[in-house]
Amino acid sequence: MIWNEEYETLPREALEALQFRRLKSLLETVYARVPFYKAKFDECGVKPDDLKTLSDLGKFPFTYKQDLRDNYPFGMFAVPQEQVVRIHASSGTTGKPTVVGYTRRDIDTWSELMARTLSGAGIGKGDILQNAYGYGLFTGGLGAHYGAEKIGASVIPISGGNSKRQLMIMKDFGSTAISCTPSYALSLFEVAEEEGYDVKSMPIKVGVFGAEPWTNEMRTEIESKWGIDAVDIYGLSEIIGPGVAFECIEAKNGMHISEDHFIVETIDPETGENVPFGEPGELVFTTITKEAIPLIRYRTRDIAIINRQPCKCGRTNVRMSKVMGRSDDMLIIRGVNVFPSQIEAVLVEKKGVLPHYLLEVDRVDNLDTLEVKVEVEGSFFSDEIKELQRLTREIEKDIKDMIGVTCKVRLVEPKSIARSEGKAQRVIDKRKI
Repeated sequence: MIWNEEYETLPREALEALQFRRLKSLLETVYARVPFYKAKFDECGVKPDDLKTLSDLGKFPFTYKQDLRDNYPFGMFAVPQEQVVRIHASSGTTGKPTVVGYTRRDIDTWSELMARTLSGAGIGKGDILQNAYGYGLFTGGLGAHYGAEKIGASVIPISGGNSKRQLMIMKDFGSTAISCTPSYALSLFEVAEEEGYDVKSMPIKVGVFGAEPWTNEMRTEIESKWGIDAVDIYGLSEIIGPGVAFECIEAKNGMHISEDHFIVETIDPETGENVPFGEPGELVFTTITKEAIPLIRYRTRDIAIINRQPCKCGRTNVRMSKVMGRSDDMLIIRGVNVFPSQIEAVLVEKKGVLPHYLLEVDRVDNLDTLEVKVEVEGSFFSDEIKELQRLTREIEKDIKDMIGVTCKVRLVEPKSIARSEGKAQRVIDKRKI
């Protein structure tokens, strides 16, 4: 089911002409309105007029997540504050979030993109979407919500958690679709078994899953247990939120990128040079229709492959593979972006804590777990046990406050964490994703 046939099936020549017009206008806008971009362009010796063809985009500088942090909170905005109708934010590495804004037109664009996403999953008017993505500063919940309303589906804004209530609502309201993280779908199935629900007898037919990496093997497991179709979506708050790319239910073979709103490149993360489509590279996006906080050549750090082959669904936009890895040390734990540096920032503030730690990430009963092993001075182990317990609870609370994810802290003796002659290994990820 194609939501916007005019733009989702544009011939390549017409699409690239549209991209060029929008990109030209965007470069002029950010140069005139965003001091960061004017300074960056001038430093690199480029002007908006240097864009003669789409390929000239490579002359312009990259934008990094750190640039948004350095201009916190509103320094990257390209419109006056009174035109910003929505503000979202994602977790930051030092406690300061990455802030993004939306004009009314941006919200309309986002709704359009999520309408395409949900239509691609076969959801339409008459369906009941149980939206179990989190609402709030996180972009997932409201993004899916607005898209579902745009296509005329009924939305249950249940947000995440409270699995027993989720299942009761799903059964009683007759939900036909669910949107959540894939790991939560498997966790919810386990609760359904414990509570005696037969999910295959319910009307639910499709799940729209994202916000964390997942494999095709995990897709097979979800589809088998629930008796539904499971489709993948991709997005990130800096670009617009969910809706940047989505799988079609017909093929389930790569996520269609809405190229009338985003120009995608793949680069070698070490050199910054473009790599050919069809080879793994770091995804770089330019937002060509955003008003509040447009971004030029934003480096996502996500590694994927771009496929330009036609899809049997009829869409002409390029498709991206599932994310194959990261070019930085970011982890995604229960849908939340987590950097080791965030946890390190908590630990260095603690008296008696040594600068040696290890993060162990695992998936237990289909939910991500995080254990933080940290060395403390030997004197702690000669003190009363209650002092170790106090410090453990204090670190767990401070980490939860910093990153929004519950973890288990284990205090260990000095020199018990293996040392490395090169770059210290801070993370062991045991998840099979």
